[in-house]
Amino acid sequence: MLFAYHEMGHACMEAILKMGAPITALFTHRDDPHEEIWWSSCAELAARHRIPVHIDESVETAAANIGALEPSIIYSFSYRHLIPENVLALASLGAFNLHPSLLPAYRGRAPVNWVLVNGERETGVTLHHMVARADAGDIVGQRAVAIDDSDNALTLYRKLVPLGVELVDELHPKIVAGIAPRRKMDISKGSYFGRRKPEDGRIDWRWPARRIFNLVRAVTHPYPGAFCFVGGRKLMVWAAKIGAETGTLAPPGEVVREAADGALEVAAGEGSVIVKVAQFEGGVEGNARDALSQAGRVKDTIQFD
Repeated sequence: MLFAYHEMGHACMEAILKMGAPITALFTHRDDPHEEIWWSSCAELAARHRIPVHIDESVETAAANIGALEPSIIYSFSYRHLIPENVLALASLGAFNLHPSLLPAYRGRAPVNWVLVNGERETGVTLHHMVARADAGDIVGQRAVAIDDSDNALTLYRKLVPLGVELVDELHPKIVAGIAPRRKMDISKGSYFGRRKPEDGRIDWRWPARRIFNLVRAVTHPYPGAFCFVGGRKLMVWAAKIGAETGTLAPPGEVVREAADGALEVAAGEGSVIVKVAQFEGGVEGNARDALSQAGRVKDTIQFD
């Protein structure tokens, strides 16, 4: 039985189907119209394979029906709700979750975004037993991947999806045979992060350049985006790179250089950030110079209040 959503859910579901494993039911979510939907649909994949689909159905109220299906294994792939302990206990061979971090680091929500915000150089995926507490059960397997400066949240997520599929391909037969590895997770040695909110994308130009750069790439499309204010208007910053990591070029937030391609170098608390793509709220996305020109503020200080 699967609880699955998003691209990771779709890819891992495909892997299980290719192995010929029976899927008795899929619990999934309805797409949120306020999100940029770029991933493949688990519900459509299930429908093509005549698998019963339950969309945003309360797992608590469906527990009796789940029990009647007598699931041997429960998998959760990018499912957005905690599955109750009484439901997890229904799986005779265990219940397993695939989490997009190297647990016990980055337990909780939005780990792909958080590792970028925090400037991590490595992350990965973890298949683990599900327990009542989120992302806290014994580890079955992990895969790691390096994080490059060229990565943003979307490119990093796309690095993680095939790693998740590798784990499922390798470990599902071992789970079925009862010989899968099992290593206790010590959550005291890890970290927990909560859900990110759009307002968490606010740039403070007094920060060091790398911190600003990390925030921009962590929340750019398809996420809500990093932002600041110019002349009282909200400006989204969709793409940036580090100009300088050290030194003080000008007061934080001041545009110090305009490039031929329309990028603008902006002074940070330490170093500078080259803002490449920007957009005033309600305006057109484009190069930073063109975006700021809409307000006649190309060579003025960016206000962040």
